[in-house]
Amino acid sequence: MAIIGLLDIDGHNYPNLALMKLSAFHKSRGDCVEFATMFEHYDIIYKSKVFTWTPDNEYAYNTDATMAGGTGYGFMDLWLNDEVDLMCPDYSLYGCQHAYGFLTRGCIRKCPWCFVPEKEGDIFPYSDIDDFLSGFSSAVLMDNNVLAHEHGIKQIEKIIKKKIRIDFNQGLDARLIDDSIARLLSRVKWISGIRLACDTESSIDPVRKAIEALRWENYNGPISVYVLVKDIDEAIKRIRFLKGMKVDPFAQAYRDKAGNAPTEDQKRLARWVDHKAIFKSVKWSEYR
Repeated sequence: MAIIGLLDIDGHNYPNLALMKLSAFHKSRGDCVEFATMFEHYDIIYKSKVFTWTPDNEYAYNTDATMAGGTGYGFMDLWLNDEVDLMCPDYSLYGCQHAYGFLTRGCIRKCPWCFVPEKEGDIFPYSDIDDFLSGFSSAVLMDNNVLAHEHGIKQIEKIIKKKIRIDFNQGLDARLIDDSIARLLSRVKWISGIRLACDTESSIDPVRKAIEALRWENYNGPISVYVLVKDIDEAIKRIRFLKGMKVDPFAQAYRDKAGNAPTEDQKRLARWVDHKAIFKSVKWSEYR
């Protein structure tokens, strides 16, 4: 029996899917798995880092081998092999309240700030909801563009039939939401409502049409929209538009792929938008 240590470099606020799969794999072999401490000897320590800007853990652990992977370390270096990648995650690792997984991988878009086109390529079918549901009646789905593939559409239809509550936490592509897709989405049981993205000025018209289609099809749940904050004046136009549409913007200050920190103005605008009590009562000119 091997003793396996896990290090979630980004922190424990959000379940790390790779570590949950590694935990499931090693437990299936009878190994002991835990988050690594300084007081134990480990046969292997796995380190996973999602974000390029997260500082690494440089502590000297007592281990025979260390393996580091994830986009934060350089995604071309280390991947889960197929045997591990196909494991149903070990949800006990984080005490999860929902299942977690992907129905599709890859994306049809080529957004310059996104690693997905380089890391995963064009969109392709990845798994079935039953592969990782593991008895849960709800699931957080991390697909980058689930509406861009027929497999994703079929899986949403299956989710509706099984009455599973879901959240596409990376958002849905507004450019792909026509009347028929809006009708489909209106039948879903949502955990946190529908998430869209309005990252550039050219996104305004597709987002408007998507919201109008959803409302026309009697979707009456919450709609939140990610707003990438790069150019301040241009971001303000998108935020003003979303406020007029009576949907909640969620601002993210821009970081480049190297993880360089946002400017103070970018961070300030994001704080203003995301603090809803202030956003609804204080003008940007006053807050700034």
